[in-house]
Amino acid sequence: MEEPEIPPTLQRLWARGAPPRRGPKPTLSADRIVRSAVEIADAEGLAAVSMARVAEALGCTSMALYRHVANKDELLALMADAVAGEFALPPTVPGDWRAGLDAWTRAQVEAVMDRPWFLDLPLPTMRLGPNRLRWIDAAFEVLAGVPLDVGEKLQVIGLLAQYLLGEGRVQVETRRAAIQLVRREQGLADEVLDAEIDERAIAAANTFHDFETVLVRLADPQGYPHLFEALGSGLLDAAEDAAAADDQGFEVSLQIVLDGVATFIEARGKPAAG
Repeated sequence: MEEPEIPPTLQRLWARGAPPRRGPKPTLSADRIVRSAVEIADAEGLAAVSMARVAEALGCTSMALYRHVANKDELLALMADAVAGEFALPPTVPGDWRAGLDAWTRAQVEAVMDRPWFLDLPLPTMRLGPNRLRWIDAAFEVLAGVPLDVGEKLQVIGLLAQYLLGEGRVQVETRRAAIQLVRREQGLADEVLDAEIDERAIAAANTFHDFETVLVRLADPQGYPHLFEALGSGLLDAAEDAAAADDQGFEVSLQIVLDGVATFIEARGKPAAG
């Protein structure tokens, strides 16, 4: 039976396209195009990336790009994998799957916080290139010796991937909203970079701080009896703790997820009853 043809984007990601022609090396290449697109995204966000914008940055026509990249979706797929290759893999923790998965997840959340536009990439463009596969390979190294089959290990890896994308999105979107609020309140010009805005003002504009205001000044205990009963006399302390939750990162939630993974592994490692 003849194997199906590999999709062109996957061929491009894995550098399995047509062999290079003889003669002088072309001045334009897929790597140069991707690097330029990444630089634009780093400086201006993913929305600023277009074939025309990249061509302008490279000093060529848009048509010249299409000799190396099929379309914008393929460009985004190449960007996603290129950036994944720049994310630093955490050091291996031999014999400790929990510490290993903890480090694996944290490293990726921190990486997307450094490049928030990564979270804006459409899911269909997140093709499995060599660099993204390297992260999956690292997770399998962490899970070596864990009593799960291949499918179950993939489920664990997939769960953590969904968690880190969700956590990263919450942190990135919350920070973006706070920055926009500070810009409006302070009347800052568009030319002022996000990095130049006072971090204290950004923290104060964080929407998590609304929780304290709502609980203490707006919400009626009779309308939310279960919440207020749980908070009890420590209402103000609980509100302040909630407001500070963003500063504490995702420590508690990650440990809850890993507790679930530990329970799953334990259950799979025991012989069936009966």
